[in-house]
Amino acid sequence: MNDSSARNNPGHRSGGEIRNPRLKLLVFTILCALPLSGSLSMWLGGISLIPLAAYGIVSVLAFLLYWSDKRKARLDSWRTPENVLHAVELAGGWPGALLAQQVFRHKTRKLSFQLLFWMIVLLHQVFWIDQLFLGAHLFALL
Repeated sequence: MNDSSARNNPGHRSGGEIRNPRLKLLVFTILCALPLSGSLSMWLGGISLIPLAAYGIVSVLAFLLYWSDKRKARLDSWRTPENVLHAVELAGGWPGALLAQQVFRHKTRKLSFQLLFWMIVLLHQVFWIDQLFLGAHLFALL
């Protein structure tokens, strides 16, 4: 539904305020806890600053890509390919992508996109569970 039809149909919203912001902030905080604590422990342990920096930088990039794609969608212009969005999410930009999805109400209804997005988030969670609690043995098997 485009913006003009959403304005003419009061039952549908196309942007503006975030629905259930407290709940979504809680979920976001919980999802970021493992990657943040794992990245911080790697940095503070003298191993590497790269994961911490990558999550921050790539999340900003993902947020900007979603903003740009939403803008292009409204202008009926060339769009950012979904595989590019997913590659950035996989590279550590999923927190920025999750924020952008909620702020811009973009890519939230397409089931196939959301399924792959949440698989990427799950992969990051499993990676950090392995790193922090299982001795990094799970991904050594691959």
